[in-house]
Amino acid sequence: MTISVRNDNGVVTITLGNSFDFESIDSFRSAYVNNPSVNYQVDFRNTDYMESSGLGMLLNMLRYFGDGNVSIKLINCRPQILKVLKISNFQRKFEIK
Repeated sequence: MTISVRNDNGVVTITLGNSFDFESIDSFRSAYVNNPSVNYQVDFRNTDYMESSGLGMLLNMLRYFGDGNVSIKLINCRPQILKVLKISNFQRKFEIK
């Protein structure tokens, strides 16, 4: 699983690899912990598969920031990923584009 991080004018974009699964835990957490910001985007453009641990990692990201007025957007979701996010009601916790 390859995760890349880019910071453009204070917006940290975390681009996921092909699958967002248990093996991604350390690299995903490092991506936001080591790149402090108030604006994050998690880019799913390359992601074909996400298991429940991926959902958990997104929730852990929210918990990490607490009520710190941090914006987290989930962007470029493919239909199968979008379906999982909507079934899990993640649109109530994240902005999904």
